[in-house]
Amino acid sequence: MLVVDDHDLFRAGLSHLLAAEPDIEVVAQASGGRGAVRLANELHPDVVLMDLRMADLSGDLATRAIIDGQPTARVVILTVLADDGDVEAAMRAGACGFLAKDTPLAEIIAAVRAAALGAAWLSPHAAEVVLSHMRTAGPERALPPDLNSPLTPRELVVLKLIACGMANAEIAAALGISPRTAKNHVSNILSKLRLPSRMQAAIYALHHGLG
Repeated sequence: MLVVDDHDLFRAGLSHLLAAEPDIEVVAQASGGRGAVRLANELHPDVVLMDLRMADLSGDLATRAIIDGQPTARVVILTVLADDGDVEAAMRAGACGFLAKDTPLAEIIAAVRAAALGAAWLSPHAAEVVLSHMRTAGPERALPPDLNSPLTPRELVVLKLIACGMANAEIAAALGISPRTAKNHVSNILSKLRLPSRMQAAIYALHHGLG
């Protein structure tokens, strides 16, 4: 993976912590967006952890340039402050994740692993922005395509109800099943799609036209 941030101490420290994980290899670091694009073109990292606000080239523009050159690259945005416009710009550029810099290290590591597997990982605020945008504008290139769905027909129905905002009890009532069965379906969906939460499952559903 490639770590991009214009704060040297933060970038170096985070790179060190990520590299300590047995399944993560940090192949390079970049202190700006232009360097990130150059290194990504040279090294072809699977995952890029990208700062959003940098002086030479913003994270969303760097993300777009990287993905235009390497459509399989997975970019996770990591930033201090973000408004709705920042989130939408990053998602439109092709980022598959959006996290705040005060996110616990364990969650950042989980987001990197999820990105490598083809899944999206968004902070709660970013997820709300994306869901709102997709519900009003319809599925766009707000998120890159995820892995092919391994869900059963019944699980696809449950996933659609999750995207509609239904809780487990409401799903159970709608399908005439017990709340425990509904809960099991939801757990199976999250496991099969390698998603961390119902919010991420709803985003997956809306992106695939199930919402």
